[in-house]
Amino acid sequence: MPASLIETLRSYAREEHEPDRSVLLRVFDPAAIDTEALLALAEEPRRRYFDSKVQVHILDNIRNGYCAEDCGYCAQRKSAQAEEIPAYATKETEEILREAESAFRSGAYRFCLVTSGTGPTPNSVERYADIIRQIKSKYPMRLCLSAGIIKNSEHARILAAAGLDRYNHNLNTSEDHTPEITKTHTYQDRITTIRHLKDAGISVCSGVIAGMGESAADLVDVALRLRELKVPSIPVNFFLPVPGHEVKSPSPLTADSCIRALCMFRLANPSAEIRMAAGREVYIADRQPQALRAANSLFVSGYLNVKGSDAAETYAMIEQAGYSIDAELSDLDPELRARLQKAGAEFAPASVVMKTREDLRAFAD
Repeated sequence: MPASLIETLRSYAREEHEPDRSVLLRVFDPAAIDTEALLALAEEPRRRYFDSKVQVHILDNIRNGYCAEDCGYCAQRKSAQAEEIPAYATKETEEILREAESAFRSGAYRFCLVTSGTGPTPNSVERYADIIRQIKSKYPMRLCLSAGIIKNSEHARILAAAGLDRYNHNLNTSEDHTPEITKTHTYQDRITTIRHLKDAGISVCSGVIAGMGESAADLVDVALRLRELKVPSIPVNFFLPVPGHEVKSPSPLTADSCIRALCMFRLANPSAEIRMAAGREVYIADRQPQALRAANSLFVSGYLNVKGSDAAETYAMIEQAGYSIDAELSDLDPELRARLQKAGAEFAPASVVMKTREDLRAFAD
């Protein structure tokens, strides 16, 4: 007699068998397995590897706009021409250092420097390396850089020597669906970038954007490719319709479909950090505590160009759900600590609100 779906998925959660594509596809079928049973399966490896901790990540958009790429989901792409996007060249080092301190005092487990563009030039690699060294010498938190396609393996080695902990480069979608999202680079360009980073000894963060017209099979294909690449950090983003986007037929997203996607990525990659990333406030809303049974990390203070929930709101939600942030609370900013004492988690569905220049450049002179 063949094993039941729950028994098979449990074997994936316990890493007894390699995940099968056809089985993972059934995760998206409510008639095949209900959400509570699915969460119970995903929670097992989540607790085994991360206990009740939640890793908090804070993004710093250090260069906005001026991008030659045509990624349809992105407000910074070359043809977007969105007035809501304040373009600026790479921030001065002192401004980035002040933002790093703010992130550290906000309880960030990881500070993520993100820059627009196809990929770094030799000069920008040297500058990023200098910034990395300065941040690492001042603040005991992990550091991530997202600077596009790495075509030169020497660039990865320079960043590794500077002390970079992790580099983000999302696959975003499956190989089959990539041409529907972008024409200015290939899926293989992204795979090559990941291989250069791994060869240099840099940990890789690579994930997906769900809701861009892909099928459930596309999402499963991404999960299995990330497993093949042994990627230890997987952000699961949910497409936000930013001004000027060119995603032709966005997929309808619900709280349940988002939670099922998080569970599928967890079961396909049991030991990976699974991040409930962009869109959680919009789509998952009051079911975020449930989603933390599969995910063990998230972003606070928003995303590249879209606002999100602030630290106090998010930490209140985490604690009320029975989890704790993976940070040294004594290092928190005193004002944030005071807000945490009286913060309550409210779960009204959010809307997509773009960041202003003041949001993006809070420490600009």
